[in-house]
Amino acid sequence: QVQLVESGGGLVQTGDSLRLSCVASGRAFSSYALGWFRQAPGKEREFVAGISSFGGGASYADSVKGRFTISRDNAKNTVYLQMNSLNPDDTAVYYCAAKRGTDYDSGYWGQGTQVTVSS
Repeated sequence: QVQLVESGGGLVQTGDSLRLSCVASGRAFSSYALGWFRQAPGKEREFVAGISSFGGGASYADSVKGRFTISRDNAKNTVYLQMNSLNPDDTAVYYCAAKRGTDYDSGYWGQGTQVTVSS
């Protein structure tokens, strides 16, 4: 069992930066692939960024490539999402997720943290 708790969201202006953190409880954190997702009002949840287990490769949605960076610190059981050059389209609730299998839907999810970018 893994519990995930996100933090770091807030209200910022266009062009600002934020760093989200997600701390996991439970064992074998490094064996989980981790991802960040977001859901804006009236929209479906979408993938933002992912990082493979044991600190492997990262992947990003096209909309955030070059602006967001995902990283993990296995010693701290934490995954981060550094978000730069934020714009109003980035406004959403951001969730972190962990999986061992093929999809996140059957994995573990945090409760989400709100990010609001004003124009």
